[in-house]
Amino acid sequence: MPAPEVAPPRLDLRSGPQRVFAHLLVSNAVVGVVNYTVWFAVTFWVFLETRSVFATGMIAGIFVVATAATGIWFGSLVDDHRKRSVLQVSALVSAGVYAVCLAVYVLTPAAAFTDVASWRLWVFVVLCMAGVVAGNPRGIALPTLVTLLVPADLRDRANGLVGTVSGTSMLVTSVISGVLVASGGMLHVLLLALIVLAASVLHLARVQVPEARATAPGGGAPGGAGTGGVDLRGTWRLVRGVPGLVPLIAFSCFNNLIAGGFMALMDAYGLSLVPVQVWGLLWGGLSAVMIVGGLLVARVGLGHRPVRLLLLVNACAWTATALFPLAHSVVTLTAAMVVFMLLMPFAEAAEQTVLQRVVPYERQGRVFGFAQSVEQSAAPVTAFLVGPITQFLVVPFMTDGAGAAAIGGWFGTGQTRAIALVFVVTGVVGLVATLAALASPQYRALATSYARTTATGTATGTAPGAVDVDLAEPGATAKHP
Repeated sequence: MPAPEVAPPRLDLRSGPQRVFAHLLVSNAVVGVVNYTVWFAVTFWVFLETRSVFATGMIAGIFVVATAATGIWFGSLVDDHRKRSVLQVSALVSAGVYAVCLAVYVLTPAAAFTDVASWRLWVFVVLCMAGVVAGNPRGIALPTLVTLLVPADLRDRANGLVGTVSGTSMLVTSVISGVLVASGGMLHVLLLALIVLAASVLHLARVQVPEARATAPGGGAPGGAGTGGVDLRGTWRLVRGVPGLVPLIAFSCFNNLIAGGFMALMDAYGLSLVPVQVWGLLWGGLSAVMIVGGLLVARVGLGHRPVRLLLLVNACAWTATALFPLAHSVVTLTAAMVVFMLLMPFAEAAEQTVLQRVVPYERQGRVFGFAQSVEQSAAPVTAFLVGPITQFLVVPFMTDGAGAAAIGGWFGTGQTRAIALVFVVTGVVGLVATLAALASPQYRALATSYARTTATGTATGTAPGAVDVDLAEPGATAKHP
């Protein structure tokens, strides 16, 4: 007689700690939307005021560099304090900075914002970006809260919901920022940000996160040993101590390195195929595909081998990247981006699930922050280099140079096909690197480490403070089993 089928585990966001996670996820989604709305809006507004592409590039550079520089420190804050306190203080700091931005915006003559060399313009821009970056600790805290509040066999699905939130934020942000800038410049943007952040602080004040107590300074468990502050040396020892974890972070860093060049040229390539209005609508639709990908992760999970899945997903994405530029068509571009956006939540959820399993809970903030700093530091390198390289080397090569003579007959010539060639090379490099990682002993070591901790629970065990909680009534307290 066949054994009865066992229903796959599912998230229950209506009760217990998972309901707490749902509250925190919604809070992060709303605050993330408003922070990224400020970033997008100030970029749009500065370009409309100055018509300077240099200025918009500098804004992107400020954000990426600041994110890379602060990730490790923010991670230590997440480990050393109650997670809800980190979320609240992050929102309060952003709100305080935006209030200063609003005062600067109202008191500064409008003409000062039209000159790209104006120090007042850059003071305002830097302040706005400081408010956005102050929200980054929330992104580091959220995966640690998945560890705290969600059972181990459901964390991949919870991470899928996190990916859904990222896709939703991307979709909503681009729409909101454009509408607000068109209606009232940065005034309406900053007013909305202050209102939403105040509402978020009030909302989380009523949500009880079941942490037994704040972790000890230095990221040690209560009563355990720990080193206060950032403790980069201790974090590096921990990362090195997990077999295969350094190569995993290095692989993500390398992916970001080559993806930075890919994204730096994407707008120029897309706008050579379709009008700007169509391009904007296309990316709105692609954001919706990312939402679908996150929901798929939440529905079906990642299986028992997330490390392998992470690499296979990357192999598919880079294959699509290498193939779509072979035809000068918006159809092939859209198909490749659909594959990329659909698979991205699987890759992100897989990396988070692996880290949540193999890294002790009390140090996860530092490790997530360390990974963020290392991985984010790579993208601006190629983002700043690939433009000049493409413009001054690849374009001549594919216009009237050796490349045009060798493959121009079937591949095409000119600036757009030069960008396409960069995409093909980028995809091939990414695919080769992924296949090499898949065949490496480091991959097998990390997969073995993940399987061992899954069987024994020795890396994370039961997260400190992972207790039942009932939010049926405001002000409910944690209930220990």
